[in-house]
Amino acid sequence: MKKNQSAKPDLGTAPVGKLLFSLAIPCITAQIINVLYNIVDRMYIGHIPNVGYAALTGLGVTMPLITTVSAFAALVCMGAAPRAAIFLGRNDKETSERILSSSFTLLVLIALILTVIVEIFGQDLLLAFGASETTLPYAWSYIRIYAMGTIFVQVALGLNAFINAQGYSMWGMATVCIGALLNIVLDPIFIFVFNMGVQGAALATIISQGVSAIFVLWFLNSKHSYLHIQKKYMRLNFRILGPCLALGLSPFIMQITESLLTISFNTSLMRYGGDLAVGSMTILSSVMQFAVLPLQGLCQGGQPILSYNFGAGNKDRVLHTFRLLLTCCLTYSISICLLCEIAPGMMARMFTSTPELIEYTSWALRIYIAGICIFGMQIACQQTFVSLGNAKTSLFLAVFRKIILLIPLIYILPTFIPDKVFAVFLAEPISDVVASVTTAFMFYRYAKHKLPALIAANKASADAAKTAQETEAAHQAA
Repeated sequence: MKKNQSAKPDLGTAPVGKLLFSLAIPCITAQIINVLYNIVDRMYIGHIPNVGYAALTGLGVTMPLITTVSAFAALVCMGAAPRAAIFLGRNDKETSERILSSSFTLLVLIALILTVIVEIFGQDLLLAFGASETTLPYAWSYIRIYAMGTIFVQVALGLNAFINAQGYSMWGMATVCIGALLNIVLDPIFIFVFNMGVQGAALATIISQGVSAIFVLWFLNSKHSYLHIQKKYMRLNFRILGPCLALGLSPFIMQITESLLTISFNTSLMRYGGDLAVGSMTILSSVMQFAVLPLQGLCQGGQPILSYNFGAGNKDRVLHTFRLLLTCCLTYSISICLLCEIAPGMMARMFTSTPELIEYTSWALRIYIAGICIFGMQIACQQTFVSLGNAKTSLFLAVFRKIILLIPLIYILPTFIPDKVFAVFLAEPISDVVASVTTAFMFYRYAKHKLPALIAANKASADAAKTAQETEAAHQAA
């Protein structure tokens, strides 16, 4: 391991507004570019001559498996990275590096298990997810190749969270940009020039993720990173990983239920509207990704500030960061909602040139996206719970929106509304509004009644650790 280290970013004293935007803009850029991994595939595949419509629908059926792979990366590192930042706030670098190193080992193990499962049971899973005889060949051709790059996805997505958690958001952005831009270049070459179709799209994706994974590993073993992967800490230590996994359950469930959600939407829409409705859902989910991921990028930019200052006991900076984060998230979610309501056809044409699918998607998008106007409130509050280490509440909120509200509504509403396809799409905005209001209410109560005492306890711990370090330094000097 290289011993030279760059100094930690100034998370404890720099002006909050300037610091948030300096960290958030690279994270938002990275999230937007990260969307391109799947969206660019869909754009190119949707325009393959003669088979683009069937191939695009087939690719949509693979999304539950792809989302599951990403969800396991979130399980490990979206809980581990905030905890590493909290320990940095407490001046405990050793524990932060134990978390990082043990998380790396767990990511590799999970990747190997997921690869075997997909290669053995992939076709059966795709049929269960809504694939038809027409779309199954395209779905399986894509996912069997994609699965071989699971280890790259786990390392690139998982460990990049530790780069951002340290405040190195420009390096985190670079990790994503390298892979996504390479994917954009390779996609048309493999799909059209080499005439590989959906297999070419999958191959381009795993090559790009592989390059990103190599870049992440290089950074976390270089002088540019404050934290490093240490070989002596790489064994699976569940005393260290247990609290991380508990905290990571919230983002894990948010993503894994996206798979269940896709299955629920696809099977219901196949029943009521056929391949056209499922193809439309593929486009709608892409637009929703574009809408939500920048919000997640904004919260990733705020996470190291919230976690570090929570660990250090800086109450004013925690509250200031949250208020600014909430304002930005709401502004964005309202803006993207207005854009989709005003110009749904423009969004649809990005993914298909089939007039019938464009018309169908334009109608559906106005319904599906309506509730996102206040979704920024939910994601700001929920991700702040994660940043502050509140595993219990963040887990409940992750379950509440999708498991308790959205998935049941997909099946319940068509029994009461004559236009059953309309009813399926309507489940999304109803769930978004109810979940957002509930999350905001729970965060208000938490911030008023519990947060001040927790911050005070952390301040006492941080001050004690600082005093001990100063005393040891004085003794060494003497």
